[in-house]
Amino acid sequence: MATYIMLSTLTDEGRKTLKERPERLQEVNREIEAMGARVTHQYAVLGGYDFVNIIEAPDNETVARISVELGARGTVQLTTLAAIPVDAFTQMLKSRS
Repeated sequence: MATYIMLSTLTDEGRKTLKERPERLQEVNREIEAMGARVTHQYAVLGGYDFVNIIEAPDNETVARISVELGARGTVQLTTLAAIPVDAFTQMLKSRS
């Protein structure tokens, strides 16, 4: 499984939903699992984003589908980044030298 970092910012509608139903966060995590990925860590943060989500998924296509499905609801804006563990990254650099 590959690791992805999903940065999310709630829209006005998303903030309203979350305030009324905080359990919605866990419901969305279960929906992500039903789409073939898994949230391994999740943080509420201050600043330009509302949440940092660490997700494991089999491939880019699965994460792209999740991003489109969640974003189409109009309650969240997402930025998704593929993440490479530093050890794997440095090993890849060494093997190409």
